This record gives sequence, C-alpha cells and structure tokens, in this order.
Amino acid sequence: MGSEAGTHVADAAADARETGRRFLSPVMARYFERTWSHGRGHHLYDVDGRAYLDFATGIATTILGHGHPAVTAAVHAQADRLLHLMNGLGYIEPVSRLAERLAATLPEPLDAVFFGNSGAEAIEAAIKLARRASGRPAIIAFEGAFHGRTYGALSVTTSSPNYQLGHGPLLPDVHIVPYPEAYRRFGGDEAAATAVSLDALERLLDEVEPSRVAAIVIEPELGEGGYVPAPLEFLRRLRALCDRHGILLISDEVQTGYGRTGRMWGFEHAGIVPDAVCAAKGIANGLPLGAIVARRELHERWGRGAHGSTFGGNPVACAAALAVLETIEGEGLVANAAARGDQLRAGLDALVAHDARIGDVRGRGLMLGVELVRDRETREPDGELGDAVIARCADAGLLLLTCGPAHNIVRWLAPLDVSAVEIDEGLGIFERVLAAG
Repeated sequence: MGSEAGTHVADAAADARETGRRFLSPVMARYFERTWSHGRGHHLYDVDGRAYLDFATGIATTILGHGHPAVTAAVHAQADRLLHLMNGLGYIEPVSRLAERLAATLPEPLDAVFFGNSGAEAIEAAIKLARRASGRPAIIAFEGAFHGRTYGALSVTTSSPNYQLGHGPLLPDVHIVPYPEAYRRFGGDEAAATAVSLDALERLLDEVEPSRVAAIVIEPELGEGGYVPAPLEFLRRLRALCDRHGILLISDEVQTGYGRTGRMWGFEHAGIVPDAVCAAKGIANGLPLGAIVARRELHERWGRGAHGSTFGGNPVACAAALAVLETIEGEGLVANAAARGDQLRAGLDALVAHDARIGDVRGRGLMLGVELVRDRETREPDGELGDAVIARCADAGLLLLTCGPAHNIVRWLAPLDVSAVEIDEGLGIFERVLAAG
C-alpha cells in the first residue's frame, strides 16, 4: 500500500473511531477498539488490512464465516426480488420454506414456527406463549442465565448484576433458582450440583405452587454466564419434573443451537424434547432473525393476533437462513463441529498440565470455555487475566471473547466449518500468549 493510500486508510479509521465515540451511545460495551473493514472466510480484516482468525464469530452468529458464497448468493437473489414483506400481509416462499426446514430439524411434536428478529424477541415470545397458553403466571429461570436485554428476557437474565441494575421493576412472578454449576460450587461433582439445584427447585415449587407455574426456561449450556453445560441427568430430571406438574419446558438454544455443541440442538445431548425452542444468532449467519418453535396446539392456544412483528421473518434474512441450513446439512457441519470440538478440547486440556492459571476447560462441541483463575485451590476468578489474554490474542491475530460475571472465562466460538488446520493455528496462538505471561 502506497504512503498516500495508507494515510487515507489510517485517517478513515481514526475518523470512524472518533465519530463513533462522539455519536454512538456509550452504553454499548466493546471488547476491542479496532476499526473493522471486511470479512472473508474465517478471517476479519481491520482497516490496516491485517487479518484475524475469527473464533468470536459475532458471538456465535457468523457460523459459516464471512462472505459465504451460498449465503451471499441467496441474499442477493432475494434482495433483487423483494426486500420486505410484513408477514401479516400473507405468505412468501422463503419464509414458509424456512419454517418447514427449521421444524424438520427438530423432533416431534415441535412443528410450528414464529419468526422474530433476535434471541431476545424469541424469549419474549416464549414467555408470552407460555403464560397465555397455560393460563398460569409464574416463570422459573436459573442463576447465571442470559436470555436477552428486553424486559421479559431481562427478567430471566442474571448473568451479570449490571444488566438488571436500575431497570426495575421487571416482570412479576419470575423466580430464580440455582443452576447446576459443578466446577465452582461443587468441585466438579455434577451429581451434587444436580441434586442441589433440583432440591432448590422442588422447594420453590412448594412455595409458589406448581399449578401456578407456566414455564421453566433454561440454557442447555450457560452462555454469557460462563459456558457451563447443564449435567445431562439434570436436564432429564428437569423434563420429568415439568411433565409431572404440567409445566412447559423452554430451551433457550440461541447460542447452543444450530450445531454449536456438536448436535443440531443442545437439548439433544440429554435425549429430551422441550415444549418450546428459541433460536437466533447463527440462524441466518449474521442477518437479524430469531424464532420460537413449539407444537401447533400450543400456538393455537396462544391465539390469533396475540403476538406479531413488523420485521420478523424478513424474506432476505429467511433466504439467508435457508442457505445456512442447506449448507449445514449438505456439508455435514454438525459432525464437523463435533470432530473439531474434540480436537480443540484435547488441545486445551493439554495446556492445563502446563499452566496453573487454567482452572477448568468445559463445554460441548465448538462451544468451549477456559476458566482462568488466580489459584486452582480457591478457584478465585482472574478477570484481569481474561481481559489481557484476549487482548494479546487479538494482537497476535486471533479473536476470542470472554464471558462470566468476572470476565475470566475465555470462550471459543469457531465457525461450524472450521478446519483442523485452523484449530491448530488458534491453539498455537493461545498457547504462545499464555506462555508469554
């Protein structure tokens, strides 16, 4: 790049930063202060032309990477045909076909789809459906969960005290119980975590009355709360408890869905079927789209006109989502996520023996977290190290993010079609960064 062109790029980057700092709300927290130019494949590029291996994927959103040819072609074709149709006006082919294809990825009787624009909207819809269809008011959720920022979703979100602080009053009749978090509370004993969480849930039901509870909402693996998979036995017993009391089980698959955990849906690991599934993030590889899927009978009890959306089920987003599903199925990407996840897990596990600051490695498939601690015995979280590690990894060309209330869990979110070579590349950078202190 010539000096004149280089100066122009640098000036444009500085202008974007300064203009953004001046006019964009400071409420949005940012992991990095870089200015981005474009993406290609599994790399993001900053305005200086530097490439970064993208294992952040827009927080589990660009699951096929950037500029995927099938997705891009679908977007262009649909944009040339029709950009927008409010679905209340009638039907349009990509929206109807996506609903059919999405339902086909789920077990019976999950067969009816409502489209929104985001994961938070999907959770809002699920809460509304549960209350109205059941005629019951109470909702139960878990400590450490992240379900979104809108008021209903925020009411069941406790992954950070800052999210709810000062925003009350929130939804009434929402009850929070302990998530079965084995590492920090029970030294890795999943059976103990399961027993304590279920006992707390049973005690809550004694107080609230099961006949008043519309739904229990759970992430099969905590996302923002620290990448903590629920023990599979816990999920099975939770399903049985819901069946016993006529309570709807809502699986928040916004981050765990679409192959992320090495299965198409996170709940599949436990062999259960929830009453409703919420999906978003990777569903359209970066375009805004969310969905709630439940059995038709529940949607019918919800009632015509009880819910709606102007932009939900946008035809361009749905066309992209069809291309995503076709690619996942056609290229065997759920199996690839499982295989590459095993490879990544093995590499991360190998680092534990050499670095006492790694307290735990956990997760399923390509949704893995590395918990950084000051001391393995006390498990004291080291958020400063977490922030420093992702900053140094970015400097070395690898994008990772943190999560958890202390920001001490480094989360890995490689694309579903990541290669073995790219996994090794990412592991190599991470190891070098840790070794450098």
